[in-house]
Amino acid sequence: MKWTIHRFDVLSGDVGQRLDQFLSNTAAGLSRTQVKKIVDLGGVHINGRRVRSCSTAIKVKDSVEVYIDHLSLVPFRLQKSDILFQDQFIIVINKPPLIETQPTHARFKGTLFEALQWYLRDPFRAHQKAEIGMVQRLDRGTSGVMVFSIHPRAHKEMTRIFLEREVKKSYLALVHGSPVEDRGEIISLLARSRKDNRVKTVLKGGKEAITRFNVLERMDDFSLLDVEILTGRSHQIRAHMSENNNPLIGDVRYGGLKAVEGLEIVRPLLHAQNISFSHPVLNHKLDFSVTVPEDMQRALNKLRK
Repeated sequence: MKWTIHRFDVLSGDVGQRLDQFLSNTAAGLSRTQVKKIVDLGGVHINGRRVRSCSTAIKVKDSVEVYIDHLSLVPFRLQKSDILFQDQFIIVINKPPLIETQPTHARFKGTLFEALQWYLRDPFRAHQKAEIGMVQRLDRGTSGVMVFSIHPRAHKEMTRIFLEREVKKSYLALVHGSPVEDRGEIISLLARSRKDNRVKTVLKGGKEAITRFNVLERMDDFSLLDVEILTGRSHQIRAHMSENNNPLIGDVRYGGLKAVEGLEIVRPLLHAQNISFSHPVLNHKLDFSVTVPEDMQRALNKLRK
């Protein structure tokens, strides 16, 4: 999913205009209503700094950038049904697909991080934001279970648990083709290539990545895998599955198709199904699982026919 980026330099004749007025007059194809929503989300930057006030007066030689990620302009909000567990120390969430985990150039409001701040807000101290520890990240397209620490007593230990691999994470992946063996392990050094912005296996200079998979179901030209990652590298499953000649369905960046059996796929079909770890403060074992979301189940049903 590609972004659209608009860049404008403020000329002397534009000085003093409101930001939303300037952009609705300058950015072809964007109405003033759309501009207001994009500014509110955090997709507009002046001289490299995010600006979220439509009334900001622009100045001569200002450089204005508009980032559009083509996702909903209605900010995402967590519902109680999204919360799997919460106490005073941690919160466990079932992340929907196509929601950014953390702020991007295109949006702050409506990311999972901001939505969690909003959900945990204190109505009597609205100016004071919740203290959130983000020890885990999922790609925009990936759905499933995530855990955050929400208390100072939990932050350090939660970070240690993840760094020392004392957390078990398993995913469901719907992939092209079928692995030769029913079970397998992929170990490599992964690094990001600046040329094509993809993560790839390298001979040296990368970070160790360990991925184990188990074939749950074989279908014509497709497979459903249970995947466990012992390391948490960026795009690890996507890169390893692609290099194993089994790219995720919908993962165009790593060789997957965006349509199968006449069904359009708008994201890599990867789902964080389970996570288990010891509570960072109370030390008892916790285990959480979530079922696959509707779009992935629909693809599964289509491929099984």
